[in-house]
This record gives sequence, structure tokens and C-alpha cells, in this order.
Amino acid sequence: MTMRALTRHARLFQRSLQQRALSTTQLFIDGEFLTSQASEHIEVRNPATQEVVTRVPQTTQHELNEAAHSAELAFREWRKTSVLSRQRKMLDLQHAIRHSMDELAHSIVSEQGKVLSDARGDVMRGLQVVEDMANITNYMQGSRLEVAADMDTYTEREPLGVVAGICPFNFPSLIPIWMFRVSLDNCNKCVLKKSYIDPGAAMILARLCSEVGIPKGVLNVVHGAHDTVNFLTGDPRIRAVSFVGGDRAGKYIYERATQHGKRCQANLGAKNHAVVLPDADREHALSAIVGAAFGAAGQRCMALSVAVLVGEAGDWVAELAERARRLRVDGGLEPDADVGPMITRAALQRAERLVQSAADQGAELVLDGRGVHVAKYPQGNFLGPTIIDRAQAHMQCYQEEIFGPVLTCVRVATLDEALALVNGNRYGNGAAVFTRSGASARKFQAQVEAGQVGINVPIPVPLPMFGFTGNKASFLGDTNFYGRSGVSFYTQLKTVTSLWRKQNADEQQAAAVHMPTLH
Repeated sequence: MTMRALTRHARLFQRSLQQRALSTTQLFIDGEFLTSQASEHIEVRNPATQEVVTRVPQTTQHELNEAAHSAELAFREWRKTSVLSRQRKMLDLQHAIRHSMDELAHSIVSEQGKVLSDARGDVMRGLQVVEDMANITNYMQGSRLEVAADMDTYTEREPLGVVAGICPFNFPSLIPIWMFRVSLDNCNKCVLKKSYIDPGAAMILARLCSEVGIPKGVLNVVHGAHDTVNFLTGDPRIRAVSFVGGDRAGKYIYERATQHGKRCQANLGAKNHAVVLPDADREHALSAIVGAAFGAAGQRCMALSVAVLVGEAGDWVAELAERARRLRVDGGLEPDADVGPMITRAALQRAERLVQSAADQGAELVLDGRGVHVAKYPQGNFLGPTIIDRAQAHMQCYQEEIFGPVLTCVRVATLDEALALVNGNRYGNGAAVFTRSGASARKFQAQVEAGQVGINVPIPVPLPMFGFTGNKASFLGDTNFYGRSGVSFYTQLKTVTSLWRKQNADEQQAAAVHMPTLH
């Protein structure tokens, strides 16, 4: 990107902040943007400057009821639309998102703190979900079989009705699209609750849905914290809940939703490992690990947070630290920024405490990013790239998800020891191996207990046609996100058996009272 373009982006960013500094984020209910009558609001602060970007209302019970009612009414009409009509609307949405990428990315930078290139990546990965779901005509197909003479059995996919999405802060565009795009394509209506920390991108997406003509009530966006979650997980009109976020909230949401008879899929915490064998391509492995560990300030559920260095690969730690040291920590719109701020001051302080616990428990701080100085943003929530070496499995820095730009290195002697370490961890979102050996790669692939596996790929997040398949303690539920799994989550099967006899319809026939055997 040229300096002129970066300057223009900076001006847009500052103008956006000025316009929104005293604003209150609206609700989107029944196709209209509404100012909430809430008495409680939560301030959204730019994590690089601490400036107030907007205020988010705790949606009132009346407003939540209106959102669910609007969705319930819209279901009756939306389900009558043909699959080709819905496909067309979603193709229009794809076009609108692509042309609004800069607006979405700037919102993400101002509220979430990502560097601009990563914010654009957030939008682009969501866009890929939109594009893949244009294949809904294939995803929705059932099966048919002639089971006996003149008798057919076939399956149809039907929508659930009103569904809810509860989104985290770390992917302001991608994850809302995971939820509402897949659910709407399958004739459902979605009540979406974006994280109150960074709601802007979701509101832009709601506006785009309205502009391309998605009917009123099909998508509703509400805000808030505990009260909103309780409504979405308890209201009988809502048939299913999709959640991405942390362990504590995820377990609560899953248990409450299922206790109220709802389907629920909940993606929780992670501790993703990269196993590095001594025969790996050193240049590729080190670059990949640095990018995957420190990109997005480590605030990705698929970030590489543990490097398991096998044998002589342990000698690479110094070079790993040198590469990480060269990353530029700065505000998201600054030229050549690599690592932006963490989302909140509380998240920063928690990460710093876990780094200190590593030193206290005997690990070595090869690179300590605490106290990093960013001259232009002295109030920012910045933690520089941090590398902890010689950690042990019992240490707090290994056991807990730090969710910051911190890489924990563990040294082992063999691939078998590495596999035992990875499989002994309670999480199972993803794992990667770096090696030139096909045999070692196949052994790792076959024996590792993680839902998403990378072979010389540091962040093995599958493209939308495959679905997101984290497992173990990283996932609660039995049907995963997007792709065919997502379609299965948002639909229910109806099986029909029909008989159309060849004989004349007027032919008289004695009633059969025996058990039908269907020859």
C-alpha cells in the first residue's frame, strides 16, 4: 500500500472516530435501525487510543421480544421463497460486502484493534462463506430411493425457524457471517448478538442486508450482556443457538440452551500446538510460526500458542525470537504495522500476569513484550511479541489460553513425546506439524487428537466448503460450523414414504392387516 493510500485511510479513520465518538449503536429490528430505550449502556473504546467510539445499549426485554416476534412473523414468508430466490439475494449480498470492504475493515480497526491488512482478511474470510453458500442448491438436496414396487422414500431439509447467534469480539465480520449467512440460506430467521466490545461491523452487515432487499425480520441485531444471553437461550421461539467465545460463557450458554430444548453449537477455548521436527524446512517453519503466533495480537481461536520443538529444533528458539523482535507493534492504520493492540486493558493485564507466572514457575522469557512503548499511542493496550521457552505442561502459561501475542515453547526428544503432549491437552481446535518426512506427517495426522490438522500449514482453518471442526474441550455440540455441517445444524430432516400404485385407482382391494414387509 502506498503512503498516500495509508494517509487517506488514516484520515478516514479519524473522521469515523469523530463522527461516532458520542454515538449510540442502534438495534436492527424488523428491517429498521432503532434507538434503544435502554437505561444501561456499555462504552466501546478504541484499544489503541482509549477514545470512546460508541456506546452499546443493554437491549430491553421489550425490544428483545420485538426482535423474536419480528423473526417469527418473517419466517412464515421467508420459508415460502424458492431456493433460487434466496440464492440470488445472497449473491447480491456478496457483491455488497465486497464493495464495502474498506468500510468494514476500518470499523474493525477502530473497535477491535486489528491492523488494516488483517481486518481486510477478516472480511475476506467471511466473504468466502457467503460465496460458498451460493452452493445452497446442492447443500439442500435430500436423498431418494425406490424401496418397493410403486413406493418411494425420500428426505427433505426443512428450516428450524428462528435461530440465534452469539458472537465473540475477535472476528467482527467473519463470525457473524458464519451464523446469519448459513442460517438465512436455509430459510431460517436469525437474531444476532454481536459482542458489545465491537458491534460496528455487524451493524454494517445488517445495513447491507437491508440494502440488497433481504426481507424485514429475517435478520435482527440486538446488543447487551447477560440479560440478552439469557433471553436468546431461554425464549421458546428460538430453536437453536450458535456461539463462539470463551470457556465460561460457552459452557453456560450450551447448558442453558440445551436445558431449554434448543440445539446448540459452541466453540470454546483453544491451545493450538505446532510440532516442529528437526528435518523441517527451517525458513518456512519459523516464518509460519511467527505469523501464526503473533498475527491479530494472538487473539484468534486458531492462533499457534505452543511450539513443540523436537530434538535439535530446540536450537531454533533464538532465531524465532529474532524474527518476532522485528515485528512492528503499532496502531492498526500505521504503515507496516504487524501487531496491533489487545482488545481491552483487562485482557492485556491478564496476558501479562500469565507471562509473569511463566517466569515465576521456572520458564525462560526469551522475548518479553511487556511494557512495549508505542510513541503515537501511549494509552494503547499493547503487548509486544513474547516468547516463553522451556515451559512445562504443568505451568499456568501452558494450561491456560493466554489469547495474546505470546508463544510458549516446549522441548521434547521425539515425535511420540510431542504427540503425547498435544493429546494430553484438553483442547482440540487445531494442531500442526512441520516436517519434510511424509511418514512423520502421516503418523502425526493419524494419531493427533485435534479437529483441524495442518501439515506444514500453521493455521489449518478449513475453507467454508469443509466446515470448522474443532473437538475435545474446544467444542460443545454435535454439529459444527458452516459448510455441510452448518446446513445440517440449521435444518431438520423430514422423511417421506409415498405409494402410487400402477393399478387403476378405482380397483377394489381387501385391507391388509399383517405387518408390511415391503418386498
